[in-house]
This record gives sequence, C-alpha cells and structure tokens, in this order.
Amino acid sequence: MEFLPVSPESLSRAAGILRSGGLAAFPTETVYGLGADAYNSAALVKIFEAKNRPRFDPLIIHIAAVETLEDAADLSLLDKETRRKLFLLSEKLWPGPLSIVLPKSGKIPGIATAGLSTAAIRFPAHDAAQKLISLAGGAVAAPSANPFGALSPTRAEHVRDGLGGKVDIILDGGPAQIGVESTVLDITNGNIKILRHGGTPKEAIESLIGAVQDGSFSAAEAAGSMVSPGQLKSHYAPRTPLSVFTAEEIPHLPCEKDAAYLFFDNFSRDLWIKKQNTAANNCLNSGKELNDTVIRVLSPCGKAAEAASFLFETLHELDLSGILRIFAQFAPEEGLGAAINDRLRRASA
Repeated sequence: MEFLPVSPESLSRAAGILRSGGLAAFPTETVYGLGADAYNSAALVKIFEAKNRPRFDPLIIHIAAVETLEDAADLSLLDKETRRKLFLLSEKLWPGPLSIVLPKSGKIPGIATAGLSTAAIRFPAHDAAQKLISLAGGAVAAPSANPFGALSPTRAEHVRDGLGGKVDIILDGGPAQIGVESTVLDITNGNIKILRHGGTPKEAIESLIGAVQDGSFSAAEAAGSMVSPGQLKSHYAPRTPLSVFTAEEIPHLPCEKDAAYLFFDNFSRDLWIKKQNTAANNCLNSGKELNDTVIRVLSPCGKAAEAASFLFETLHELDLSGILRIFAQFAPEEGLGAAINDRLRRASA
C-alpha cells in the first residue's frame, strides 16, 4: 500500500492503478472515497471485498465533467421536465456534494448499481478528485473509504487505519472540507425525493426545482432494494455505543464517568454544565474534561456547516479515547443540520 501526498506525480500514479483495475483512496470535499474504474466489473468487486460491503448496496459514480455524464447515464429515458430539472441542478449545484440518481447507461456494470437500472452520479468539487477521475478514464465508482458501516473517513489517516493494505494507494489531501457525504437525490420519477441527506441542503435543491420528498427513511433496507448508499438504518457508526438527544433533553443528562458528551454548540454545553451538581459529581474543570468525562462541541457558535465538517473527525477521536459511551446532541434540522442528524440517527441505531 502506497501512502502519498496529493501531487501531479501521485495523481498520475493513482490513475494508472485505477486504469489497471486497482483501488485508490482519494480526497473529495465530502469524505475520502475508495475508487475503482466505474466500467471495470472486476475492479468494482474489489471495492465490495475491501469494505466487506453487501452487494445490494449500490455505489456512487463520480465524473469530472458534465460533458461526460451521458457516458454513465442514459438521459434519453428522462422526460422533458425531468431533463429541465437535471439541467438546473447540474448547472447550479455541480460540481458539489450532490449525487443524482439517473437511468444508468449500458457502460456501467450491474455490480456498480446492485443490479438496478439506475445509478447515483456526482461531480465532486475537489481539484484532486477531478484530476484523478479525468486521468483514470472519466468515471470512478467510489463509496466512502472505510469498512462497511463504520465512521466515514475525513482524513487519509482514517483510511489507512480502517482499510490499510486492502487499498493499493491512498492519496493524502488533508482534512475534508464538508465532512459528511453527498446528498442523494432521485429524479427518475415524478416523486422527486432525497434518499440521503448530505452536503447539499434540501433548501438549496428546492430553491431550484420546487418541493422534494424525504425518502431517506424508506423501507428500502427491509426490502433489500436500496436505490442509493446510506439508506441502511444502522450506518456511519463508531465502535463506542452512541445515544442521541434533542437540545431540550441533553441538558438533563447526568454527568457520567468514562462517557463523552458531544454538544452542537457552546450554549448547550454551558447549560448542561450549569445543571450538574458539581459538588456531588466533582466534575467541574475547564469545561472540556469533567473528571473522567469528555466534552466536545461541534460548533461553538452553532453553525451547521462547521459542525458537519467536524462530526466524523470528532467521533473518530472519541472512538480512540477509551470512553465507554457517547451522548450526542441533535443539530437544528435546517440546512446541513439534516445531514448531521441523519448520521447521528444511523450511528445510534
């Protein structure tokens, strides 16, 4: 396994590995992806094996130019109105953290889409990812570069620690900017719906194409017919048991030793500290460590984008801290808060 910083040389090296049927982990603006040639069935099998990923969970196809979309998708199967909405979405929100479910082209092997006739396709807003995809042939299938069901990687070190020698090359591009996966939007029928909340807020989508449904908690898992990644009830989970609470509930939780409290903002943290019986618990310190209790805040000022960027990073840290439980707080539901809450729900399932 090669572990290299992003550079023209390492991108060329990784592209060569992809073209020859190998696996490359690379940075995007959301999380690190585990890539294989999207047109190579044998290479795609390696993704499922490396992650121990069930074959019914489809992959996202990454492209590096809108002009190449029709190599991965059969747009002739879309009606005029859907094509209009696709144009608006791709013009305004690509490149970016939005995956759009479309009829797949015949070039995409069935293993990439779990045998479905549709594929989730995205154009990442990350220079290194775009260059790698272009050099590798124009389309790379890439789920998050982590063992299946585990915390998503926001640093190259997370990939190395989680997958190690199962990847041919890991490109280190520093921490991911957004920190949660892309939003997945299904536009293949009249009921346009979000299948997974992510880096593109629902409000941004609706400002372009009107109201969309929320299908992120559908019965797809039970039916064994998921249309996109991220629809499993239990997913994105740390090894440490995690429970999640509303802003109204979390201030009333008692201070426990060997536990971590993950707050959305400083206001919630300070309210919780005030409610502790500091004499009985002997747990008043700097506001960061209370006796054997760990406190973390995702965004001191309560900004959802900042909180999202630190969510997986913080959960990785807590997983290595030796604590026995994590108590986390939901974010306000608007904007990227919906993606944060989606990940916390699945992590706690």
